[in-house]
Formats: sequence, C-alpha cells, structure tokens
Amino acid sequence: MNAPHPPKVAGIDPTVPTPTHTVASAPPAPEAGPAPDAPAGTPPPVAVPGAPGSLLQDRLAGWVSDLTTLHELTERMCRTSALDTALEELLRAGAALVGARRGLVVWEPGDGLGPRTTVGHGLGRADLGHLETVPREALLTSTADLLAEPGLDPRHREVAARLGYAAAHAVPLTTDDACLGTAVWLYDEPAAPDEHHRHLIGRYLRQAAEHLALLLEVERTRAYAATLTGELLPARLPRLPGFQLAVRHRTGPRGGGDWYDALPLPDAALGLSVGSVTGGGPGAVAAMGRLRASLRAYAVMEGEDPVAVLSDLELLLRLTEPARSATALFAYCEPGARRITLAGAGHSPPLLTGERRTEYAETSLSAPLGMLACWEAPSVEFRVESGETVLLYTDGLLRRTGETMDRAFARLRSAAAGVPRALRDDPGAVADHVLATLLPGDTARGDEDVVLLAARFG
Repeated sequence: MNAPHPPKVAGIDPTVPTPTHTVASAPPAPEAGPAPDAPAGTPPPVAVPGAPGSLLQDRLAGWVSDLTTLHELTERMCRTSALDTALEELLRAGAALVGARRGLVVWEPGDGLGPRTTVGHGLGRADLGHLETVPREALLTSTADLLAEPGLDPRHREVAARLGYAAAHAVPLTTDDACLGTAVWLYDEPAAPDEHHRHLIGRYLRQAAEHLALLLEVERTRAYAATLTGELLPARLPRLPGFQLAVRHRTGPRGGGDWYDALPLPDAALGLSVGSVTGGGPGAVAAMGRLRASLRAYAVMEGEDPVAVLSDLELLLRLTEPARSATALFAYCEPGARRITLAGAGHSPPLLTGERRTEYAETSLSAPLGMLACWEAPSVEFRVESGETVLLYTDGLLRRTGETMDRAFARLRSAAAGVPRALRDDPGAVADHVLATLLPGDTARGDEDVVLLAARFG
C-alpha cells in the first residue's frame, strides 16, 4: 500500500523539498475470525493503531526522508565551483537542517596559508562587522541561551542584543587532515538542535568539508599562478616623451600564458609586444616567461625589423619547445615620426582609435609560431595621428565575450569608438572603458587570460 506522506524532519526548512516515498506493502494478514472458544456472534479482533509494524514503517519513512534530504543538499554543494559560493551554500543548507534563520562561517584554514574570510547568511555587511568585534572564542561557541549564560563576554552580549539573536550553535569544519574554520548558526530565541538535528548537520558537514578542502586547493593554485604570471610580466611601463602607455591584464582561472611588454629601444624608439602561449597552467606560464625574455633580447638586437624578431622567436620555439605553439605581435614604434612597423604571427590586428577614425590596422595573414617549418610574413607600416591610441590585445579579450569572433571584433571596435571625448587623452581610461563595455560587470564567460595594451601618441 502507499504509505502516508512521511512527517517532516523537525527543523528542516520547508524550502528543501521532501518527496513522497512509497514503502513496500506488507502481505495482507488473513482475516481474523473469532476465537475457537468464543461465543457465537463474537466479532473478529480489530487492529490497533500504533502496532509494531506501523511504528517500523514510520521509522523507515523517516530514515528515507533524512537520507533523501542529505543527498539533495550534498549534491547542491558538489555542484559549486568557487569557494565563496560553496560557503554560502553550506550556510543555507545548514540553516535548513538546524532550523536557524541566520548564520556565518569563519573561514580560517589551520595551516595559516589562507585565504581568511567571514561569510554570512541572513546577515548584512554591518552585522558581520559587529560580529567581528566579538572575541573569537566567544563567537565560535555553542550557547543555548545567551542571556542566561553565566560569564558571557560583555561584548558578545551587547552584539547579540543589537542583532537580535538569543542562541548560537557552532560546528567546526574539519577533514581528516585539517581544520578549515567554524560554522555558526544563530537563533532568534533560546534554542538548541536536538540529538537528531546534530546528527544530520554533522553528517552533512563531513561531506561538505571534503569538497571545501578541494576548492581551497584550487583557489590557492589559481592565486599562485596569478602571482607567478604577475612576476613574469613588467612591473612598470616605460615613459617616453610624446608617448603614454597603459595596460590591463586579467589572469584566467587556469593561469594561462598571455603576455605583454614595452621595451625602450635605441634612437628613442619603443618596442611593444603581446602574445599568447597555447595551453594553461604552470607549464604555459613558464613557457610564456621564456618566450617573453627571448623576445626582449631579439628586440634589442634587431627591433627595427619586426619580421626578424619573430623569425628568431619562432626558431627558438621550434628547437626548445616543439610541442607548443604561440601567437605573437611585435611593433616597432617611433613616437617622434608617429610611425609603427609591426609583424604578427597568428595574432589579432591592432585597433586604432581617435577623434576621426576607429579602424583595425591592415596586417598580413600568418600562421602562429611553431606551426610551420619556417615562419616568415611581411611586415606592415602605418602612421598614427596625434592624439590617437593604438590598442594591442590578446584573443582572450574576444573569446571572453562569448560571441563569435566576427561579432566580437565588431563589438570591440564599437566599444573603442564609443569612448567619451573627455577620456581619450588618458590611455588607461580608454582601456577601462573598452573593458567595461565589452565585458560588463566582469561576468565574462571563458577561462582565458585577457591583455589590453593601450599606447597613445601625443
């Protein structure tokens, strides 16, 4: 038979759906007749509610409901891919399991390597600020009734009265190897989860902590890759008369191999380069550093001939890293003459923008470095008007828009053409406007690096 809808687990938020479960029906009992020695006409015995079989079914339904709820909450946690999102999901699920309205996670990895943060659920930024003033030992302690707690820290009592909570339940976030922090849920009235609820939240947090530990490692790896990439790129851009430079660089989650460079050359010239190594992760970052350093050396020796610079770089790549390819663009700039000579290897063309025009520079089509037995393509030369800005960029800027390449090129040109007149004298403001227009709110899709190098001729 179909069992009635099982009772909700006490304290579970109704937003977590509890499905209807079907319990296997027991074989029907034979119809009871009167006892052999009963008088004629005696009715058969009637089943009494609450018999052992009925209690067993109710208990089984409760277990199934608990397991289903834990399974759904754990699945939601496992679908998170960022540490902040996972901590918010943990607080939301925990609040449903223990019947609390608000909570916070104090994230403090025990190894001291960070990152350290505090995330709240149902708490504003000002509320978290007040909670940060409470001594850590007092804040991270379970208390069923704060007002009745003897020896309660005065600051904790004051903050609890201000925020309107009367009890707290704290649970450490631990794995077999490490302590990650503590989760605390706050009750509006004096309360504490019973043994059943403590069992549920304990089982959930054991699984959640393992997932959080994995996300922590991913977060640290990304931070290390971003730091390494930053150290391999120029710490500052050179300053030359009649020339202004600005760059915007965003490292993707995988820590890709995009680079940029600006190198003063003899005769008051300037070498500009952008490029990208295939692949991602530490290997691509290391390869990017080697290629960029080599390109600088070739630029000093023969920078006035961009084709020769990229030809030498291609030969080096083919001999030292035959499994990799790279795109690159090198421009030899003469600020005094407002002239640029450039060569590109599989790279997107520069974009010129100013009061009178916004157009892509005409460059010859060429394969990326390392793709052909011998790379060579003709260079192109063009002049830049006073006040115009040249934008050099990597393909990640286009791919992160989520558009096709043709539409991405059109959007980039439109963004550069729409720079307000008041911002055109500042290459940094031009780059910021283009990024904000092309990738609004930094909600771009994709994991590629983004490089945007803006060079304004005075």
